[in-house]
Amino acid sequence: MGDGERGKTLLRRQVRDFLTTRRARLTPGEVGLPAVNANRRVKGLRREEVAALAGISVEYYIRLERGDARGVSENVLLSVSRALRLDESEHAHLLDLIRSGGGIRPCRLVARATEPRPSMQRILDSMTTTPALILDGHLDVIGANALGRALYQPMYGPCGSANMARFVFTDPAARTFWCDWDTIADDTANSLRAETGRNPCDRSVTELVDELAARSPEFTTRWARHDVHVRSAGTRRIEHPLVGRLTLPFESTPLVADPGQTLLMYSAATGSAAQDALHLMASWTTSPR
Repeated sequence: MGDGERGKTLLRRQVRDFLTTRRARLTPGEVGLPAVNANRRVKGLRREEVAALAGISVEYYIRLERGDARGVSENVLLSVSRALRLDESEHAHLLDLIRSGGGIRPCRLVARATEPRPSMQRILDSMTTTPALILDGHLDVIGANALGRALYQPMYGPCGSANMARFVFTDPAARTFWCDWDTIADDTANSLRAETGRNPCDRSVTELVDELAARSPEFTTRWARHDVHVRSAGTRRIEHPLVGRLTLPFESTPLVADPGQTLLMYSAATGSAAQDALHLMASWTTSPR
């Protein structure tokens, strides 16, 4: 996003847009306020209604919504989150934005790893029947085991690199590969939105967002929602070009020792057609790297 005054301006705009979109999705009736009258012009909650629900002054909330976090406490942010019915991911995103925008947390660029630590790569390679990948905050695949690369084969470019966001939003093959493309697209845009809050000084993620917005109207629509919820478990349906339809449960977990990196793993139900397909792919990938 950059540093200096431009970076602060962009951060404050993010705070404003995030809180505004959270207000807009709630009706007074949903939060226990009196019924809306017919002449109401504001979509969702008014600022004064959020302030009343959070137990703070209207002026204070307006200042907060403008991205001015001077002197704001964790308790106030928690009250605002409760008033807006934010979930855990949304509350964490708000904290990231407020801390960075208000100067509470130093804005500094953290070097990105281009590959996993050797011990993590060994762990990946030991998972011979489980497709596994490591993604960074930009959704670059920085590590994978042989079965993970085989599963995601359509996503890898000619130079051997892969980025989930570019694949989902700019490669027509993604709509065939992901049977539930809309769900994948939501999670992908939401993940990048959360990353901009965690690392607001990282211009490279802003450049990626600008690239996707220029190339994909579907990304632009999702980006404007300011959603940050990303599924960490569930089921993915994949149409693989070599083995056909796969229904695979997945688990995704952040790597605590490697901030910004996420381990993504797939499994298959015992005796299922998906398990047979994974075994077939594993037989083609006997060399780990």
